[in-house]
Amino acid sequence: MTTATADEFETHRPRLFGLAYRMLGSADEAEDTVQDPYLRFSGADRGGIEHPAAWLAKVVTNLCLTRLTSARARREQYVGPWLPEPVVTSDGALGPLESAEQRDAVSMAMLVLLERLTPTERAVYVLREAFAYGHREIAEVLDLTEANCRQLYRRAVRRVGEPRSRFESTPERREELVELFVAAARDGDLARLEKLLAADVTWSSDGGGKVTAARRPIEGREKVSRFLAGATRTFLAGVDFTEVEINGASALAVWTGDTLLSVLAFELRDGVIAQAWAVVNPDKLEFVRRQLARA
Repeated sequence: MTTATADEFETHRPRLFGLAYRMLGSADEAEDTVQDPYLRFSGADRGGIEHPAAWLAKVVTNLCLTRLTSARARREQYVGPWLPEPVVTSDGALGPLESAEQRDAVSMAMLVLLERLTPTERAVYVLREAFAYGHREIAEVLDLTEANCRQLYRRAVRRVGEPRSRFESTPERREELVELFVAAARDGDLARLEKLLAADVTWSSDGGGKVTAARRPIEGREKVSRFLAGATRTFLAGVDFTEVEINGASALAVWTGDTLLSVLAFELRDGVIAQAWAVVNPDKLEFVRRQLARA
């Protein structure tokens, strides 16, 4: 690959990584996926590539479809809840997140919802919602008819559902709630922790069988409070918290010394925590650990 070709590809890499991550929910797999188009781009007949951005997006999308097909089988055997890999977004790793809609598109909540979709539905939804592709452009990427793409998009929207009350929570309220959570956890003040939780709160932990974690989501304020009481006595004793922007929203990195133990992300509703995700699988923390080390 010539220097000029390499430089041209690098201008597209962030967008391609963002596309692959939204498709796969895995930062490491997204990085690996983007390497293949890099090699194809270097060996391609440049005269036959009229629009490099569209050509590369098509290659990445179809590589992701192949990966998703095999990933569905792996996730059926996954130990405990499967959660997306967290990504620090304050450095622009997933592109501009200047609006509530842009932040929602990469949120943990949305990526979990996207798991409901078939690989092709997910491709149509991501290209349409996150990258503003028209149905004709999506049809060209996926080698489908425009009518079929419209049908797949409508089906995906129904399965994902309408945006909920996430937009009602300002970034300032999210930061405040995260700070209150840390203070209550550090003090062991379970009564104060409980007040931060919605009555129907759900806590999901992804250990992947690599570390101790709840094998099923914990539902309801009382059960989550009891879980946090146990975690405060054992897991949270002696750890440090740092606030960090994860997938477009304030979240927590949990450390013991220089070892990243977990990333905690939250979804708010009516000013309290309605959903919490704890990623503790060390394999899924490696990408965000590298990001934080560079910060």
